[in-house]
Amino acid sequence: MAEPRVIVTSNRIKKVVVVGGGTSGWMAAAALTRFFADGKRTITLVESNEIGTVGVGEATIPPIRNFNGMLDIPENEFLRETRGTFKLGIEFVDWGRLGDRYIHPFGDFGHDFHGIAFHQLFLREVFTGSTAPESIAQYSMSAAAAGLGRFGRPSSQARSPIREITYAFHFDATLYAAYLRRLAERQKVVRREGRIVKVHRDGETGDVASVELEGGAVIEGDLFIDCSGFRGLLIEQELATGYEDWSHWLPMDRAIAVPTENIAPPDPFTRATARTAGWQWRIPLQHRTGNGHVFASRYMDEDEARTILLDNLEGQPLADPRTLRFTTGMRKKAWAHNVISLGLSSGFIEPLESTSIHLVQNGIARLCALFPDKPISPIERDEYNRGMREVYEDVRDFIILHYKATQRDDSEFWRDVRTMEVPESLARKMELWRLHGRVFRENAELFGLPSWVAVMLGQNMIPEAYEAIADTLDEAKVRAAMEQLREGYRATAERLPTQEDFLRRAGAWYQDEPMAPSANYGSFS
Repeated sequence: MAEPRVIVTSNRIKKVVVVGGGTSGWMAAAALTRFFADGKRTITLVESNEIGTVGVGEATIPPIRNFNGMLDIPENEFLRETRGTFKLGIEFVDWGRLGDRYIHPFGDFGHDFHGIAFHQLFLREVFTGSTAPESIAQYSMSAAAAGLGRFGRPSSQARSPIREITYAFHFDATLYAAYLRRLAERQKVVRREGRIVKVHRDGETGDVASVELEGGAVIEGDLFIDCSGFRGLLIEQELATGYEDWSHWLPMDRAIAVPTENIAPPDPFTRATARTAGWQWRIPLQHRTGNGHVFASRYMDEDEARTILLDNLEGQPLADPRTLRFTTGMRKKAWAHNVISLGLSSGFIEPLESTSIHLVQNGIARLCALFPDKPISPIERDEYNRGMREVYEDVRDFIILHYKATQRDDSEFWRDVRTMEVPESLARKMELWRLHGRVFRENAELFGLPSWVAVMLGQNMIPEAYEAIADTLDEAKVRAAMEQLREGYRATAERLPTQEDFLRRAGAWYQDEPMAPSANYGSFS
């Protein structure tokens, strides 16, 4: 009989230190304490009230629901506490040509027929002149609801198209961080107030051993999570890992943000409107609307960008505009020695597709999957870095697509981005689409086939042909089935409540008292 295996625990990571608060810091602390609330590890978060947080990431994508679910966060409570609203997709205005408008909805378009991708059958209809390219949104439950300002929480047992709604959230990032802080501190995360003035490293390994605060307090750790923002206090200032600059593809390097009063019930979607040298966001929350102008300073000065933003607001400003400066790209190593960077300290890609919080979430999930022992294994560290590079590059390519796939030539900016050379990985995808409308998902790409289809069709990229296999299905039967799908989505959307009504009746509206009897309101069938 084999001897029982002895599990050695003396080399376990015992002390985790999160450097920096904000959304990324408290996401990390809340998640790690969820996994390691066994009394054998301590998790300490160090932040200073003197150092402000950027507070980006008010719009999200559907995987945020998995993160909140992992932490057992009740959805209605979360929405109430963060003044949140639902998000069914992103509406893009003026991206292909001036006057164009399309939506990138969450979820699928229609249903595959006999193993043939729905968008191929849709393209066949486009080629016969039976439909217009942008009308593929009529075959999305999320898009149908968004267009009417409606929302319903789907039920997996539903017998109607409501089950196909896919959603994320808009929320106040500062309130979300505060909510996660309360959650984490209940799980015994220790918060230390203070500014870090010195970093101490192990003389043999070069690992970070401790951080020292003003006043002399020293906080030791086995593993450090750098959530210190753009400056990268540990990952860059101390470990000098280097930064890979992607501004030759994505030249936007400034964002001016300002909140405004709500002038109408909140829409269940984000809006991104292309401007002369960038784009403007509009994110509706319960208590205000978030607005911002992302632009490239080499094509437009800050005063002009601020004027464009303020001239295109829908409500009265609630604060003075503030400017954020950034360089698009990523750290050459997200994990170096015993330091893992998350959020802005790891890299930055403009929030056109609301990926900022997801990149934090992805990094946390990857860390939990590769959580190390002492000494840290280089192969596990390399695997983390490989995976993070992969997801950053995938997001990068998808964002570049929005600029490359334009017909605009009304400014130097748009003429430059439409003619620029793009990464080989994106060029290959665009060429496969150009030939027969094909999209192949590679690795663990964040954006799947429906997302690429939405943007490419929405920005007038019509393939030269559709797949020949689409011709094997009877045209009349397919057209009738598509008509039935389209009508089903429209009729279902019309029966849904407005988003504000849904939030109030679900007890998720901040000004209302929670209504426990209707906590599951909206699981339509």
